[in-house]
Amino acid sequence: MSTSEMPRYILRNCTIFTDRVSKIGQASEISLPVPAEKLEEIRNAGMVMPIDVPMGYEKNEASFKLTAFDPQVIRLFGLAVGQEREFMVTGALAHEDGTVINATAYIRGRLVRNNHGTWKPGEAGESEHSITLRYYRLEVDGETLIEMDPFSVSIGGVSQTAAIRSALMV
Repeated sequence: MSTSEMPRYILRNCTIFTDRVSKIGQASEISLPVPAEKLEEIRNAGMVMPIDVPMGYEKNEASFKLTAFDPQVIRLFGLAVGQEREFMVTGALAHEDGTVINATAYIRGRLVRNNHGTWKPGEAGESEHSITLRYYRLEVDGETLIEMDPFSVSIGGVSQTAAIRSALMV
């Protein structure tokens, strides 16, 4: 079996940094943003079936769970208007040939939900935190795959919004 046929890019481990503070050993689950196109179904005169027309992109969110009641994270909630925080998720992706590479998600936005979970004696507590995004960039092995903000989207380094921005003369 050749190396290219072996499984690759398998997530082996991950962590999150909240406002540049490492949460290694504390995060139990991390959900990255799920970029999605916003589509509008249309069927105009002369068409015999509707089609989906892209109208931009859906709002992005991310979340994470901690097995900690962490004051540093709790203080990131409910900031004044105009305030944002940085979050960075790092992952170790491994190929079955032993190669390990980095995946990094850079996230900027607002922590909009702090769920402190259920507290039970003798059981580890878990808190859930949700982020609404203003910026997202996903890199694997140093290559930018996705970069998004409210005004532009690039996939693999190619702007998907340049023509629209040009037409708007901005």
